Amino acid sequence: MYKNDKVIRRYSEPFKLKILDELTKGKLNKYQLGKVYGIAPTTINEWIKKYYRKDLMNTRVTVKTKDEITRIKELQKEIEQLKKLLLKKDMDALVDESYLEVAAMNLAINQS
Repeated sequence: MYKNDKVIRRYSEPFKLKILDELTKGKLNKYQLGKVYGIAPTTINEWIKKYYRKDLMNTRVTVKTKDEITRIKELQKEIEQLKKLLLKKDMDALVDESYLEVAAMNLAINQS
């Protein structure tokens, strides 16, 4: 073998389908699968095209249950409530600060 000779690898049909199945499950992306199995992501892209699995081309699958969606909405609502409370706290602090400034000025005037 010479330095510039390229190694040609042949993969079985079941192996290719196994890789596409793992990609479908979404635990690993093309690049991670490529590292695990020593396959170039471009090779995986070729298999995606060969088996008409365009749904796997550069997509990320996120599956959420109804409970997860409900929980996310609850958390978003809670975040909004906390933002409002924080804003109110900041406003209250400004008002208190203003009262203290007025009181200090009145004290200074009364002592003159």
